[in-house]
Amino acid sequence: MHPSNSVPGAVPDFSCDVLVIGGGPAGSTLGTLLARRGRDVHVLEKEHHPRFHIGESLLPANVRLFDELGVRADVEKMGMPKWGVEFVSPEHERQNFIEFSEALDKSQPYAWQVRRSELDELLFRTAGEAGARTLEGHRAREVQFDADGALVQVERDDGSRATWRCRYLVDATGRDTLLANKFKTKQKHPDHNSSALFGHFTGARRLEGKLEGNITIFWFDHGWFWFIPLADGTTSVGAVVWPYYLKTRNKPLPEFFRDTIAACPALADRLRDATLVDEKVHATGNYSYIGTHCAGDRYAMLGDAYAFVDPVFSSGVYLAMSSAFAALPLVEATLQRGPAAAARERAGFDRFTRQGPKEFSWFIYRVTNPTMRGFFMMSGDAPFRVKEAVLTVLAGDVHGRTPFRLPLTLFKGLYYAVSFAHPLRTWNAWRRRRRNIRDLDAAVS
Repeated sequence: MHPSNSVPGAVPDFSCDVLVIGGGPAGSTLGTLLARRGRDVHVLEKEHHPRFHIGESLLPANVRLFDELGVRADVEKMGMPKWGVEFVSPEHERQNFIEFSEALDKSQPYAWQVRRSELDELLFRTAGEAGARTLEGHRAREVQFDADGALVQVERDDGSRATWRCRYLVDATGRDTLLANKFKTKQKHPDHNSSALFGHFTGARRLEGKLEGNITIFWFDHGWFWFIPLADGTTSVGAVVWPYYLKTRNKPLPEFFRDTIAACPALADRLRDATLVDEKVHATGNYSYIGTHCAGDRYAMLGDAYAFVDPVFSSGVYLAMSSAFAALPLVEATLQRGPAAAARERAGFDRFTRQGPKEFSWFIYRVTNPTMRGFFMMSGDAPFRVKEAVLTVLAGDVHGRTPFRLPLTLFKGLYYAVSFAHPLRTWNAWRRRRRNIRDLDAAVS
């Protein structure tokens, strides 16, 4: 039965065990896992694949997840191999390279750069092939919970509406944060305050040989740039800047983006002969946030639906997909093992989901600090395996059994010691951050 319109309180048009709202990496991954276990799962996506999405750089920790989904070979075909990271600082005369093979776990030496439109569609179609009912052009508008599940009002592309009844609801809406908005639990991240503008170029000068697919991080006065080479010859370039800097724009966005690139001579040189595709530049305002909680009695929030942090270490897709794997036992326990088992799984899911953003955030908050910049520009080995521990985190290996805690703690101690040894530099960096945040508040008010 498919009536053109439904109203709250009406008999639902559709029912299922699990309704997943959002057909990105998080929602599609969980849809696949649940369908393979025989669950009646529906995955609703508001847009139609393929659709544009930023976040093209993956982590080595993604590889195991692709293996478990059976899509690694497909990702390999579409992706540009990414063996490490190049760092470029205006305060140093050379660039520095690090490789994921230097992490504590040597079995995860590379990842890929991908077109997200291609990757997201692959994962969405995989869910459908596994037995999930996948629907595009369906946007969730209202959610009502009760003791047995949820009633969800959905609007289709043509304006018609339908109602879904589910025993369990999964929010994988990304930055739309459907449930966090409903519950008013979304908070600005206290340690991050960034905005971004980005576009794609053809003709950018890349590194050569094996290094061609490496992501490059360029620091400059207003923040940092990413430079991500894609397999089709285009290069994704984005600037993550203080929000106040973005608010100084008084010209068309493409011109402002070129001026921003010009403020980073090393990047400008790589783009000297490059062309901005379709003269199209995207911009987004202050976007870092975190929720007060990620699960309840009959729902869970995955990936960006719970938290989003600065993309400097390419953690987005991994955190989304890993949260889907972590949610699987929670959903299963809720549906068949009773309240006590569900409560235990919910506590574990909460710990897991908080851990990833927490591990990355410590570095993200300090990535523009001169002390941290100096560490990333150092070459050679470091004592106590601290470099290997840092690379373990950058590879996304934050949820496994790799013993990185002790050397990472030593690294953080070293960071604080160097910072305290240079009090004026540390004070100036802190004051600059606070001034930018204060100026943003003044501009908004």
